[in-house]
Amino acid sequence: MQGYAHSLMKTSFFGTALVLGLLSAIGPFAIDMYLPALPSIGQSLGASMSAVQASLMAFFIALGLGQIIYGPVSDMVGRKPPLYFGLGLFALASVGCAMAPDIETLVALRFVQGLGACAGMVIPRAVVRDLHTGHDAARLMSLLMLVFSVSPILAPLAGSVLIEALGWRSVFWSVMVAALMGIVLLATSLPETRPAHARVDSSVGSAIAAYRLLLRDRNFLGLVFIGAFGISSFFAYLANSSFVLIDHYGLTPRQYSLAFAANAASFIGVSQFTGTLSARFGLVPLVKFAVVGFAAVMALLLAINLAGVERLDVMIGLLFIGYGFLGLVVPTTAVLALEEHGTIAGTASALMGTLHFVTGAVVMALTGLFVDGSALPMLAGIAGSALMALVLTQLTLRPALLQEEKAHA
Repeated sequence: MQGYAHSLMKTSFFGTALVLGLLSAIGPFAIDMYLPALPSIGQSLGASMSAVQASLMAFFIALGLGQIIYGPVSDMVGRKPPLYFGLGLFALASVGCAMAPDIETLVALRFVQGLGACAGMVIPRAVVRDLHTGHDAARLMSLLMLVFSVSPILAPLAGSVLIEALGWRSVFWSVMVAALMGIVLLATSLPETRPAHARVDSSVGSAIAAYRLLLRDRNFLGLVFIGAFGISSFFAYLANSSFVLIDHYGLTPRQYSLAFAANAASFIGVSQFTGTLSARFGLVPLVKFAVVGFAAVMALLLAINLAGVERLDVMIGLLFIGYGFLGLVVPTTAVLALEEHGTIAGTASALMGTLHFVTGAVVMALTGLFVDGSALPMLAGIAGSALMALVLTQLTLRPALLQEEKAHA
């Protein structure tokens, strides 16, 4: 199987990552370009802050739930057909969102849009596992994230420019065009990495059996939830940062976009050291180190806010450092979780993605219950998620850590 994939994929690591990263980034673009528009959408449609946030949450829930379907289907029919379907559905729903007359319609269509977008979230991870394992997989995953992470840097800024010039509906027309470009890219630049002979034993029954196997695998679940709570901390930031930074701190949408991009730049920059550091120190020790740093910084940020220090520069600076540590956590936990499940990589990637996004949606909902216009609910959600990741790391990786340390010794 791996030899087949290698014979197909003659491009460089970066070329492969470029294609997979761009396909993966289409859905997040629909999130990140949308963030600067949240306050103006509420004003335009006469909707409350919680109702506008529901449109974001609906997208996240769909991203999580839809992956349960796409993953096994990609094991059964190959990686490309479900990608075509997902991108097409995303493009159609984007047109509907652009024409939505009220907040209820927008929320419903954002859910459909998320169902389309999740194909690009789950299947590229399975393609990585089709092609590589171990440190090579970590290197490819980090390069994929380099391209993927262009979204949180450029998308909010591009969104703010579009919103100022053409209004919030232009965001959805632009992501529709991105989806059509993704279909062209898929047709011309990505070969099938799941050959027909590998699909012979894949069926609905085998998918159910695979899910049962994965749900009984404590190591898999532990690694998935470490990554899930790490990502959830960013989801808490996604859902609340535009209101906090624009309404509470008085930033313009463009200033907000730059502040948001700083955290993404930290995440991207540090994630590029994943391959080098994991080769030198091992994947498991790297995860443990990164989670400890991530949790310590985010807990410190919450403590400073509780002490009455609400300076914007302090918050942005500590978030920059904390999300740098997170840049090491996400790719390494994903590689470790998929490492032993190559024959069901699509299904394993689907379950991982679903648990990531459902956990993120729950954290977003919980932080939304305490929204009061200040930064405290957002920072509590971020720090709480980071501490949960720390607890799970200690429970999940201790035996594996000792074994890997012995191997390196």
